[in-house]
Amino acid sequence: MNDRVSHVESAVIAGQRPRAAFLARTYNHLLGAIVAFIGVEIVLFKTGAAQSIAQFVFNSGKGWLLILGGFMLASYLFNALAAKRGSAALQYVGLGGFVVAEALLFAAPLYYAWAMMSPSVVKNAAMFTLIAFAALTAIVYYTGKDFTFLRSFIIWGGFLAMGLIVLGALAGFNLGTFFTVAMIGYAGASILYTTSSVLQDYPDGYHVAGALALFSAVMLMFWYVLQFVMSFAGSD
Repeated sequence: MNDRVSHVESAVIAGQRPRAAFLARTYNHLLGAIVAFIGVEIVLFKTGAAQSIAQFVFNSGKGWLLILGGFMLASYLFNALAAKRGSAALQYVGLGGFVVAEALLFAAPLYYAWAMMSPSVVKNAAMFTLIAFAALTAIVYYTGKDFTFLRSFIIWGGFLAMGLIVLGALAGFNLGTFFTVAMIGYAGASILYTTSSVLQDYPDGYHVAGALALFSAVMLMFWYVLQFVMSFAGSD
């Protein structure tokens, strides 16, 4: 009897090892994506490209719409490439391309916050985002709760948010702090959903796609936390 139990436990442990290796690869790639994002931003700042992007966005009434439209197309393309099973090269092209797209999207607000306000604005937003991501990830892993039920909320909430953003840009009105706080909550729900999905549903060969999905959720949180911190810094 003891031998049988021992064999069962060994089989369970052996089955868990590939999954643990998959998660380790996924989060290592997520860390690599964050480091690469920081590297691209440094290049954009050093070369003056960030300033040029910021000037284009803030001096053009429809600049945000052009950037967001281009980003949505790039996001669709790079997510598809990152999920291309059997082609490691295309997967990395997808992840790398998405990192660059995010860096270009963030160039204008980061330049404004860093150069026109204070570097502490960016640092505080980044610190809060990392702490929130770590806390939400811990909730998923240590409670064992399945948050994939949030899928419908994430999809329809995303469509609603995008519609409000486009409407605000076309009509020329600010969505305000309430919308920013609501989107921080939405980003938190997205992190819970994505973490659960990666943990339970992603096949072992999809660690690059998993890293891209997590990176996207982290950047969504960072975007709105940065907007929130900037709104308070600007009111001082």
